[in-house]
Parts: sequence; structure tokens; C-alpha cells
Amino acid sequence: MTKFAEQPHERICGARTRGGNPCKNPPVTGTRRCRMQGGAHGSGAPIGNRNALKHGLYTALAKAERREVRRLIAESEALLQQLAEAESPKG
Repeated sequence: MTKFAEQPHERICGARTRGGNPCKNPPVTGTRRCRMQGGAHGSGAPIGNRNALKHGLYTALAKAERREVRRLIAESEALLQQLAEAESPKG
């Protein structure tokens, strides 16, 4: 019985392993990588980068809401400062 990489005419995965050597497993049919290196059906990130949507903290809507809140806080602080200056005795 021969190992996968001993047959020169057979394709091998070729991805780098943790040890830095090329992977010697055969690729999954229709792909260039083996099942352990990302060639299996359904492997990889989903289309549309849905992995980044864990909590929604960085969506455009969330960022816009935070900007609006910061603007309202700054406006309120400016108004409070004006009221404090108007009430303080001049002397």
C-alpha cells in the first residue's frame, strides 16, 4: 500500500500545515484543497460576510445612532454652559 504523496501523478492538497510542511492529503473532488484544509463542502465564510454580524455594534445604523447621541450630548452640554454663565453674578 502506498501513501498519497508517493504517487507523483496524483494531486495533493499542498496547503501548509501547522508544521510548515505541505499537506499530503488528496484534494476533495472539484477543489484544490483536502477536507481538513478547507476543501469540504460548506467550508469557509458564508457569502456576504455574515460572520462579522455577531452583535450589530458596527453596523451603519448603530454608528449613525451613536453619532447622533454624541451630537445631542454636546449640544446639551453647551446649553447647560450657557445657562450657567447667564445665571452667574457678574462682578
